[in-house]
Amino acid sequence: MEYYKLVAVTGLPGLYELVSSKKDGAIVRSLQDKSTKFASTRIHQFSHLESIEIYTTGENVNLVEVFQAMEKGTAVLPDAKDDKAVKAYFGEVFPVMDFDRVYNSDMKKIVKWFDILKKNEIELKLSEAEPEATTETAEAAAEPEAPKEEVVAEEKPKKAAAKKKAAEKTTEDGADGEAPKAAPKKPARPAGGAAAKKKAPAKKKAEE
Repeated sequence: MEYYKLVAVTGLPGLYELVSSKKDGAIVRSLQDKSTKFASTRIHQFSHLESIEIYTTGENVNLVEVFQAMEKGTAVLPDAKDDKAVKAYFGEVFPVMDFDRVYNSDMKKIVKWFDILKKNEIELKLSEAEPEATTETAEAAAEPEAPKEEVVAEEKPKKAAAKKKAAEKTTEDGADGEAPKAAPKKPARPAGGAAAKKKAPAKKKAEE
């Protein structure tokens, strides 16, 4: 299983392998229970792991760099439910992370994802092909666009250009790939012009 095929799907726990894409969604396989299911773009949004970046005190880095640092580190992977332990862990294995912008929920997600990747013995490296080309090809096929993950961070502006439309694009453009609604037609003007007034009733004849 290749790292570049992996995606996170909103509304579904864990990580998934992108098996195939369809016009209205994609077939994905869970890395945890190996079950395969169809995920509709009308309900779910997709984030390719290769397109996710992490905030640091300097320039943003690709998520894979954080995973690689975790792999090289000697610290024991913390319990994802323990906020303090998780923050202390990243303070040791990846101290340049911007802890003001990367929330605890994001750090917990990284810990869970890393655990899943290691259990599936997935090599933590980006595809050799041009990152842009890889992401655009996958996106064009499945249209699994996702909003900027405040999450684990933000997606690269170049890579997420197509994604951003569907997410804020649903955001996350007619939302979720739906065509925008046509503008309502202007009502026809009444005869005599828009300012035409009702004809005043005739005055009653004076009594004789």
